[in-house]
Amino acid sequence: MGCGALMRQLHSADARHRLTKGCAMLSKDEKNLSQVIDKISKMDEPRRSVVRQVHDIIVSVAPTLKPRIWYGMPAYAKAASTPALVTLRNDERLNLAITEKAPFRPAGGEDGALMPAAWYFETVDEATQRRIVEIVRSVVD
Repeated sequence: MGCGALMRQLHSADARHRLTKGCAMLSKDEKNLSQVIDKISKMDEPRRSVVRQVHDIIVSVAPTLKPRIWYGMPAYAKAASTPALVTLRNDERLNLAITEKAPFRPAGGEDGALMPAAWYFETVDEATQRRIVEIVRSVVD
């Protein structure tokens, strides 16, 4: 039952006030998403647009990952209370990274047993977008 229907059923003004206050509160996931969007919005252009584009790619390809702030960076985890699996870092260069909490697989080929965990980028072209999708899917699959 929604907040409006419950409000109509309550007779006590105090009970209605408590319910109204609870309905107005954001969920932890909504608060975390808001913090990530706020963090991205404070970045300087053109990085803000690029990071926003990567954020949109991540949430569309892995809707089960929850955005949150992790060590001051936009990050994505399986739940609001679990360690982040993917981070977006805005330093000298933009960085997409898989944290040590994500499942790792050896790269194979030339890289043998090395396990790739971070990628630097400055723009998101079609090839970069495809690679970001592959990286994020490797974390959630």
